[in-house]
Amino acid sequence: MASSPSQVPVGVDPSRPSIARIYDGFLGGKDHYEVDRMVMRKINEAVPEAVDIARGNRGFLNRACRFLAGQTTVAQYLDCGSGLPTAENTHQIVQRANPEAMVVYVDNDPVVLAHGRALLEENDFVHMTEADIFEPSEVLGNEVVRRHLDFSEPLVLLHVGTLHHYEGDGAADIMRAYIDALPSGSYVVFSHFFDPEVPELTEVAKRIENILVNGPMGAGRFRTHAEIMAMLDGLELIKPNALSEPGLAVCDEWWPDGPRLAPLSLAARCIVGAVGRKP
Repeated sequence: MASSPSQVPVGVDPSRPSIARIYDGFLGGKDHYEVDRMVMRKINEAVPEAVDIARGNRGFLNRACRFLAGQTTVAQYLDCGSGLPTAENTHQIVQRANPEAMVVYVDNDPVVLAHGRALLEENDFVHMTEADIFEPSEVLGNEVVRRHLDFSEPLVLLHVGTLHHYEGDGAADIMRAYIDALPSGSYVVFSHFFDPEVPELTEVAKRIENILVNGPMGAGRFRTHAEIMAMLDGLELIKPNALSEPGLAVCDEWWPDGPRLAPLSLAARCIVGAVGRKP
């Protein structure tokens, strides 16, 4: 009996858009369908520089991983909502500094799982497992997670570009459950769509949010500074650059690799990141 679209997992049914495939498309990947390209076109028509959000987010992830791998002794990483493999994945970055750093990826998109498992077959220090990242107990109790990560020792939790796809008021509770489970000395790498509450920037954020929330995706919230900070309660946030106090920063401005020669687009200012340590 043929399955109805609502019964087919996202990532397999080419008539339904996938968050992972759309993000991969904005980063230049090829693993997407026409339904994903339709969403991408709508976003580009509304905000032509929207690609800067995806690029800024990915650059932040890369720099944060380099920082933690090079300047801490933490050697285990839990990457939630890892998405489709790209040119620079978490394990490739951290294993340059420590070839035996253990990385566990968690996702529930079947295409992500298939690509990831194929990529990781020959690396004993990288694993991928299926779980709903918006259900902390499911992730934290996952057999693969528990087998390969030692929760009596510090680890790095990555929730990069994930919680803005959670609809509802419980995003802070989700992060609280993860943070509570982390041992002292652990780190969290986090990013989220951002409503700067400045008219010119908020207008850009709301244009994209309207397409994501009211279209076939059904999710993609741009939250305020206060709403995002509530998700990071219990962490000591690291200074995002030499001139700022500890806290959130626009992803492109979190310890950039060099001076900025061109101004950031308005869209690039609508995603923020932070790295925090659990005392």
